[in-house]
Amino acid sequence: MIFVVIAHDGMDAGALQRRAAARPKHMERVEPRARSGELLAGVALLDRPDGNMVGSMMVLDLPDEAAVKKWLAEDPYTQGGVWKSVTIHPGRIAQLPYKPLTGSPLSG
Repeated sequence: MIFVVIAHDGMDAGALQRRAAARPKHMERVEPRARSGELLAGVALLDRPDGNMVGSMMVLDLPDEAAVKKWLAEDPYTQGGVWKSVTIHPGRIAQLPYKPLTGSPLSG
């Protein structure tokens, strides 16, 4: 089952510092999950072009919403108090000839 997760960071003065502190462990955690196909896409949400990260968007392929909640609970951004508002949406990927994502090993 496909789920789209939108997670917004806190807006307080320490938000960017919390994200920066948790980011190395978050990236270490998500890389193998992307390789396994569990994480289909991850996007940092910005406050403006070339701006600061203020949230995340993920497309996850997990069995059910309970698995998504468990996945999120184990993430360093959740554990480090980075994400303050999270929404989970079940979804379906349209079968279209998508271009490989920028930055993916398939993008060349």
